[in-house]
Amino acid sequence: MPRTVHIIGNGDSAVLYHEEPRKGLKLTCNLPPFAVPDAYATCMVDFKMMHTINTGVIDVPGEWILGARPKLYMEKHPIYYTKRAPQIKQFYTKLPKYAANYTDFNCGHMATYFSLEHLKAEVIHMYGFDSIFDFNLRSSTDFYITSDRGNMNNNRLTNNWRPLFNSMFKDFKDTKINLHHFHSLLKFDVPPNVEVHSYKKRGEIVDAGKQSGSIKTVDLRD
Repeated sequence: MPRTVHIIGNGDSAVLYHEEPRKGLKLTCNLPPFAVPDAYATCMVDFKMMHTINTGVIDVPGEWILGARPKLYMEKHPIYYTKRAPQIKQFYTKLPKYAANYTDFNCGHMATYFSLEHLKAEVIHMYGFDSIFDFNLRSSTDFYITSDRGNMNNNRLTNNWRPLFNSMFKDFKDTKINLHHFHSLLKFDVPPNVEVHSYKKRGEIVDAGKQSGSIKTVDLRD
């Protein structure tokens, strides 16, 4: 079996992870929208997440993979670091050459890059990455972290985030990337190693393959 990683994001389509049994290593982002048994770790990159955990608003179980900003937060809050050190699987602070800064490099980016660069994944499945497909930055983290979801900010974030994902897909051209969503209408052209699995109805899966330009799609519906 190829080295397979499932990345569960925080968008609405994260629920598609449940559509069938998923074999392989599981990575989650921030506090996942549902329990993921036997997850390898959850990835976090923001000061806000650290502060929200440190102040007791939420708790994130399991082991953590932390980016550069959580590492800095830990250095400034040694008591918090001591308390949480047993959960820290590792600090992962690598920034790919196509990311201008850590602010533009979100949790989904980090989980994807970690899977590609560090875990050497041969196959990746991504769920809950709605901004790749739609003008939709809703996240399950919005329930406990205040975020600016105004149109101007959404547009800025979307324009920064999408090129980063596509650069990763192109950079690791030998890794098969599977995107799971409610439709297959991507907002940008992707390389041949990317396949879209679209689900018209939750809970019903029928295999049916088709090609759409350079994008491989699998339409999972009646």
